[in-house]
Amino acid sequence: MGYSDMTTSHFDAFSRSMRELRDEIEAGEHLETGSFSIGIEEEYFLVDAETHEVAVETPDALFLEAFAGTEGRIEREMLQAQAETVTRPCTSLSQARAELRFARSVLSSVASSHGLAILGAGTHPTATWRGAAHTPKERYDKVMDDLQMIGERNMLCGMHVHVSLPDPTRRVDIMRRIIPYLPLFIALSTSSPFWQSRPTGLRGYRLAAYDELPRTGLPELFRTDEELQAYCSALSQAGAIPDCSHIWWAIRPSLKYPTLELRAADSCTHMEDALAIAALYRTIVRHLYNHPDCNDDIDAIGRAIAVENKWRAQRYGVHGSFATPEGALTVAEFLDKAIALTEEDAKLLGCGSEIEHCRQIVQQGTSADAQIALYEDHDPGGTDGKAFAPVLAWLAESTAKVN
Repeated sequence: MGYSDMTTSHFDAFSRSMRELRDEIEAGEHLETGSFSIGIEEEYFLVDAETHEVAVETPDALFLEAFAGTEGRIEREMLQAQAETVTRPCTSLSQARAELRFARSVLSSVASSHGLAILGAGTHPTATWRGAAHTPKERYDKVMDDLQMIGERNMLCGMHVHVSLPDPTRRVDIMRRIIPYLPLFIALSTSSPFWQSRPTGLRGYRLAAYDELPRTGLPELFRTDEELQAYCSALSQAGAIPDCSHIWWAIRPSLKYPTLELRAADSCTHMEDALAIAALYRTIVRHLYNHPDCNDDIDAIGRAIAVENKWRAQRYGVHGSFATPEGALTVAEFLDKAIALTEEDAKLLGCGSEIEHCRQIVQQGTSADAQIALYEDHDPGGTDGKAFAPVLAWLAESTAKVN
């Protein structure tokens, strides 16, 4: 079913809702302004509206309507079962919230008109990668040819957060010094405890699968833009990659935008979780930019500790602890230290309430925790595949909830 099949009253209600969301976005543009603008990209699974099983192939009409309805904010991803929303650069978190509400609302409504729904999670609990169809696009064709089965297994959805810097040439330096905080963003966003109808034992399995790809994981300890460009140039001249956009680290300088792009987070089921993590990332970037001595001494040992903490974040989510030179810190304690360090930055950026929500994530658990609890409630013995039905229903309902 497409727009032509929608009733007049349904279409009018949809149009009014979209006008209201556009007004909200425009109002947000006149709030807090300044540098360190933020952009958020969210990936979703497209699923059958009734069964919530992943859609292998999806109609072009859906994306044409969604693209037009959001002025280009919604596009296909590498697999046809995936969709991506992209906000415009935002100078305030209120504007970012309005952008996310707008994109999720349009995509959800348009998908519904085609008998589909959207699902925000790092992995779809029951989807299998076998038989998945990739999007016919020259870039994706080349990537799939290079990656082979590893590309086919990329049935994964993440959230990317872009933050612009007053001086983009300092992005590599900030990327190096923010490495110890990357596991925190992973822990707070975990939404991928299941893989192909099986509990994985991890809160965040997505990165375990994603790290099969080359040039993933934590970035190297490059100190300058020149060092990163020398690395990219060597790979490019050798024919290994066409350009730096094929470096898929957990954080990287964007080739397309003058931003530092966080890529570590799972796709967030709850919109407010996405905003909280984006706000925390933005404040830490700002703090590191204005305090060039902070974490400037990170070395191979510090990076190795962060690699271990990345694993601990994937395994335990917000319930684990991180290794530090001073001893173990719970995720809650690590978060408290990060918030205290960036308190002034959060105040100046006007995102204190969003960052406070990070504490709520730790206290109440992530999407992964909610999914596991639902699954265990319906199948205490862990043997009944039907226990995934309430998990899928909850994911779809929670993803579409934007108010």
